[in-house]
Amino acid sequence: MKFGMRKPNIKKSLKARTTGRVKRKIKRGINPLYGKKGMGWIRDPKKAAYNKVYNKITFDIFKMFKK
Repeated sequence: MKFGMRKPNIKKSLKARTTGRVKRKIKRGINPLYGKKGMGWIRDPKKAAYNKVYNKITFDIFKMFKK
């Protein structure tokens, strides 16, 4: 597992900012539990635990400049 600064990926960052609103509304309409807090722990606890640790021990370089 990585420790420290995350390497920025411009392609993924742009995709995350542009994809979403309509797609999330459609998923929410089909599945009322979609996007609820804690659903990751129910669906895939191993991945949720990994993500929790990863997000605590790594940091984003751009957030350092915002402060």
